[in-house]
Amino acid sequence: MPVPSKERVTELISDLVQRQGYDLEGVAVTLAGRHSAVRIMVDSDAGLELDAVANLSHEISEVFDSVSDFGESPYTLEVTSPGIDRPLTHERHWRRARGRKARIDLAHETVVGRIGVLDGDSVAVVIGSRTGPEVRRVALPDIQKAVVQVEFSKPDPRELELAGGIPEGRVAPADADASEDEEVVEGLDK
Repeated sequence: MPVPSKERVTELISDLVQRQGYDLEGVAVTLAGRHSAVRIMVDSDAGLELDAVANLSHEISEVFDSVSDFGESPYTLEVTSPGIDRPLTHERHWRRARGRKARIDLAHETVVGRIGVLDGDSVAVVIGSRTGPEVRRVALPDIQKAVVQVEFSKPDPRELELAGGIPEGRVAPADADASEDEEVVEGLDK
């Protein structure tokens, strides 16, 4: 019997992930011949700590072992954060990305700026101008696509100040991009 669908995997683990204080950001099931991979992406406002992700991986593995859906098919379980290239689609994504630079596609323009405070149905975006950084409000419904950008140098302190800083528990932009796009814990092959 092959590894179950991503819908079935989601059904099996969504309550567990939520009880542990995480949001289930995605499930990917990759079938690769006789050996498959199940990738679970989770996040929280406080970020992810490697020990907590390892514990969650163990608990998810126990759930999978307790059902017959997986049969004897070998698979690799991977529990990870969504990574920097995840589109910003929910309010929680905007909250967690505060202080990060993003490319925001609107109907008739693209804005590149530092994500600021989320307020109702709009987000502050700190953009550069000739006179220095300034704050622009962007309505969430007007955003067609938004993705955090990779930064290789420390952000301008004034931009960070205008953006409202980095949320507690999250990594500062240049620190995150240089070394840890994702925290990953891989389970044992089954």
